[in-house]
Amino acid sequence: MRNVVVTGIPRADLGRIDTLASYGVATVHEALGRTGYLGPGLRPAWPGARTGGNAVTVLCWPGDNLMIHVAVEQCQIGDILVVTTTSPSTDGMFGELFATALRYRGVRGVVVNAGVRDVAELRAMGFPAWSAAVSAQGTVKATPGAVNVPVTIGGQLIRPGDTILADDDGVLVCPRTDLDRAIAASAARADKEATTRAAFLKGELGLDRYGLRERLPALGITYEEFDGDR
Repeated sequence: MRNVVVTGIPRADLGRIDTLASYGVATVHEALGRTGYLGPGLRPAWPGARTGGNAVTVLCWPGDNLMIHVAVEQCQIGDILVVTTTSPSTDGMFGELFATALRYRGVRGVVVNAGVRDVAELRAMGFPAWSAAVSAQGTVKATPGAVNVPVTIGGQLIRPGDTILADDDGVLVCPRTDLDRAIAASAARADKEATTRAAFLKGELGLDRYGLRERLPALGITYEEFDGDR
C-alpha cells in the first residue's frame, strides 16, 4: 500500500447530489439495477438522517485513526468522509471531536467501516454517521495509511469524488460520472412507485398489478377452501 494523500480530487455538483439523495438509498439502488449498496453491515449511529455528498476516502490500519486526522484537511463543503481499514476492525475510530472538526469544514457526514463512539453527542449535534459497529474502544495514531485512494466496502468500489448517499436503509455509492443517469433513472422509479402506491391505496392487489396471479399454478401453488376437520 502506498502511504499517499491525493489532493485536488474531482467533485460533483452538490445540487445534483441533493436531487439524487432526495429519492433515498432504496429507490436509487433499485433504479441503478441493484448496484452500489455497501451492504447491511453499515447502520446509522442514530436514526432519521438522510444525506449525500462527495466521497473523501480514508484507508487506515485497524485500531489506528491517524489518517482520519490527515483527511480532515482535505475535506470541503458537501463532502462525506468514507473510512475503511486494511483488515476488519470494530474499534471506535470516530467520535464527537472528529465530528466537530468536520462540521466546521462543511462535511455532511461520515461512513466508517469499523466503529464509532460518542453516539449521544453525535445525535445531539445532528452529525450523521454510519458504521459497522459502535464501540467505546479507542485507537492509536501511529500507522501511515492513505487518503483519497480507491477503497472497497461491502464489495463496492468507491473512488474519491464518487457520490455517497446514506439514510436509514444504509449507504450507497454512485460513480461520479454516472450521476446524471442515476438521477433520471431514480426519477422514473419514483414516478412508478407513486403510481403503484396510488393503486394500493385504492385496494388493488400486488398479485394483480404485478401479474403474479397467473404465475401461481406453474409454481405449484393451489387454493383450497378451509376444512375444519383438518
